[in-house]
Amino acid sequence: MTERQAPAGCGGPPYGMLRAGLRSGAVDWILARVPTLRRNPFALGYLAVVGATTTFAGLADPELVLRLQEASSSDGHNLLQHPLRALLFSGFWVAGPVWMPYLWAFAFTVAPLERRVGPGRAAVVFAAGHVAATLLSQGVVVAAVETGRMEPAAMDHLDIGVSYGVLASLGALAGLLRPAGRVAVLALAVVLIADQIAAERDLVTGIGHPVALLAGVALWRWLRRWDGHRPRRAPRRAPLGVPAELSRPTSASSRPASASAVRRAAPGSAWPGRS
Repeated sequence: MTERQAPAGCGGPPYGMLRAGLRSGAVDWILARVPTLRRNPFALGYLAVVGATTTFAGLADPELVLRLQEASSSDGHNLLQHPLRALLFSGFWVAGPVWMPYLWAFAFTVAPLERRVGPGRAAVVFAAGHVAATLLSQGVVVAAVETGRMEPAAMDHLDIGVSYGVLASLGALAGLLRPAGRVAVLALAVVLIADQIAAERDLVTGIGHPVALLAGVALWRWLRRWDGHRPRRAPRRAPLGVPAELSRPTSASSRPASASAVRRAAPGSAWPGRS
């Protein structure tokens, strides 16, 4: 009885197969999800901008930083006077001196979404959540000030950060997952938002964060078209009792010559039309 040799590189059972399985399974799965410039240009580019502004805020003169942030803030006054500038630049700062939590936030929300739908559509989701949540939350503040329910100073409160875009990306990503993962992601998002609302008791946050999450959810149908969720056409099957080879369409070059063509060809001569 001859002894079989283990395939090269496997090292023999059982440890060789275990190493091969880990190398081709778990490691490849992790490496395929690590953000790179090729797979995640939007997420990494946005993180670079946010990292630069955070570094600047930590090193520059505090008064200069405050003036720049106030000019970029999407508060009520800025939205009424400079809406485009406020909506654009308010998302390039982080609320606080720590940048690292936003790295993980982008890695688990924006980057996976970008890998599945592309950088352009991921940017649309991020911008939609940021703009919708900002306009609605600050609109409520403006209305409350106009009706006398809030002090006019509420329209000058600093409103900067990327949380709206991150929550919109999380809501959009949930729609591309399987039902169990979708429910888990949305439940986690609701718990995080509820905990923050209860801790801060801020009107802008209490309105903006749920709106940003719902903005991502509202884009599910649009994003699924780009995630390969469209039903694929089933391959054409041959009728019962007919071999598959006979049911396939044949080109003109593969069809056998007709009987009339055979009769027209003289014995021993070339086919018609050829020299």
